[in-house]
Amino acid sequence: MSLVPAGPSFVALGGGHGLSATLSALRLMSDQLTAVVTVADDGGSSGRLRDELGVLPPGDLRMALAALCDDTEWGRTWRDVLQHRFSSSGDLDRHAVGNLLIVALWELLGDTVEGLDWVGRLLGARGRVLPMAAVPLEIEADVDKGDGTIGVVRGQSAVAVVGERITSVRLVPDAPPACAEAVAAVDGADWVVLGPGSWFTSVLPHLLVPDLAAALHRTSAGRILVLNLAPDAGETDGMRAEDYIDVLLRHAPDLRIDAVVADPGAVEDVGVLVERTAAIGARLLLRQVGSSDGSPRHDPLRLAAALRDVVDDYLGDVGTRTGDS
Repeated sequence: MSLVPAGPSFVALGGGHGLSATLSALRLMSDQLTAVVTVADDGGSSGRLRDELGVLPPGDLRMALAALCDDTEWGRTWRDVLQHRFSSSGDLDRHAVGNLLIVALWELLGDTVEGLDWVGRLLGARGRVLPMAAVPLEIEADVDKGDGTIGVVRGQSAVAVVGERITSVRLVPDAPPACAEAVAAVDGADWVVLGPGSWFTSVLPHLLVPDLAAALHRTSAGRILVLNLAPDAGETDGMRAEDYIDVLLRHAPDLRIDAVVADPGAVEDVGVLVERTAAIGARLLLRQVGSSDGSPRHDPLRLAAALRDVVDDYLGDVGTRTGDS
């Protein structure tokens, strides 16, 4: 039996280390968790498997599963196995064991979601991990060249290090089929959490999958936006705290946001951020959520406390389902 109260149901959307940080916090609050993960990675072990086998890139899915592992010797050991990378002079070099395991299950079972559920059972995962789309995706970005022209950069790994101001992103294909289970999870959630993470390559893509975006707009869940602690070198260089909100709404202008969580140390002008969040009808919660060592990483306990503040303040305002306590 879980030692954590069931709590409200959360859906966290993102990818990579940002999503792992959110999941590490949410697992302290509830055991009703679903991670919806971007599937546009085209680099490293994931990119190689994607290119060779035509599968969804498994890396971000693996990281989300690892973040939800059972906090026992069994769970932690299997988490470490999943995260282990080979080092060799051959074809296995830098492949993650978990990536190979996930792809093997996909081939054996013929079902992406079922394969991820099996890995979750192996880990004793607290929650479920789902892809945001049913097919591999590519990210294409328009970038300001600084000379009055707009260039196009294609591929997640290229966009992540572009080093020029990104004005917009889109997916290829431009209307991919959503994972049906991910859509259902958003529809049934009490709370949806977007961010932190690589803004253009991990956070925004969820708003570009039509059926998933529709669910994010219609759900009765409260929507929480967690801002980054520092710009990503290459992808979001020079972006201020309020710019993350502007970029999000430029890609989804009708999306309702109920709360924005930001670390005061990552906010250049609190007054501007307060005005920007108020203008979209959201409440700003300034909380110290960064790691105590000063690195730009979210601390799970601090982030959990901030998210708990949002839930406590908003339950009853956003709406609760019958039987919630």
